[in-house]
Amino acid sequence: MLSNGEMIERSINDFQKVQRRMLLAKKEKAVETYADLKEDYVALKVILTSLDVNYKIFDKINE
Repeated sequence: MLSNGEMIERSINDFQKVQRRMLLAKKEKAVETYADLKEDYVALKVILTSLDVNYKIFDKINE
């Protein structure tokens, strides 16, 4: 079982990775890929919120 700190670290890393891929998909006009990644983006925002992490300070997508 992950500790709270490990869960936060993993979620932040995953959030940043998804954002990088979303920005690339948007640049390449990969609409379906972007939409798929957005589902992960939203889920990670929910997880980070539940862990009391202010993800907005490193959110590049802001959707």
